[in-house]
Amino acid sequence: MYFIDVQGTLISDEDKSPINGAIDFIEYLNASNDPFMIVTNNTKNPSAEFLHFLQGSGFSIEQTHYLDPLMVIQEQVKMKKLAAYGDEKLLAVLEKLGYELDYTNPDCVCVGVKQDYNSEDFAQMIDFLLNGAKLIGMHAITLYAKDGKRYPGSGAILEMLKAAAIVDYEIVGKPSLTFYRHAKEMLEATMSQKIDFSDITMISDDVQGDLSGAKELGMKTIFVLSGKYHDADEIIPHLKPELRPDLIFKDMAEVLKHLKENI
Repeated sequence: MYFIDVQGTLISDEDKSPINGAIDFIEYLNASNDPFMIVTNNTKNPSAEFLHFLQGSGFSIEQTHYLDPLMVIQEQVKMKKLAAYGDEKLLAVLEKLGYELDYTNPDCVCVGVKQDYNSEDFAQMIDFLLNGAKLIGMHAITLYAKDGKRYPGSGAILEMLKAAAIVDYEIVGKPSLTFYRHAKEMLEATMSQKIDFSDITMISDDVQGDLSGAKELGMKTIFVLSGKYHDADEIIPHLKPELRPDLIFKDMAEVLKHLKENI
């Protein structure tokens, strides 16, 4: 059974087209009745809209097999006044969910991804945090890939703010225990039985932001080189041995080939 990332794993970071073998992999799981959950850190589009986009791109994914941070944020973030930072689409979605964007006296600072963060953004965040605002990450991706370039992800920014303002933070999406636990409960509901994290294999292109957290929970992990990293040597030698992925493949076509060969 599988947890499967989207950006850089199923669809390209560059043009959002399906990555080699990705559609076939999902089709194979459906045909084989292998349980899976799509666990994405999508925060730019309403959940139903993004799922519809994936379906329209050729992926046979039911709503019961899909989870993103926007589906769980209201359970975790009860405070309504947010100083939110990220793509304009994220800010619009947060407002639709009933949050008030407040850049004067917010209850919490909410960090997403965007490519044009600047020092004034960080100065404002630090002031809010030093004045008692809570720090929330929509997710903790380490690198944000866009237009062929790689930028610090929300995870890197959260760690910087933690050091600067001496505060802890909570994460809504991956790799938080709350998010992975919610995904596991949804998977259990589709199977009508209880499972352990050790029964699940997590597949992602984000070896730090997704796979390390999954590994800590006891999941098996597969790292694909179709997204943020194009060479395993860019990142694997820098990881603690216990957090390194169990398997590394070029893309989902290679993952599917391995799966078929090891049935």
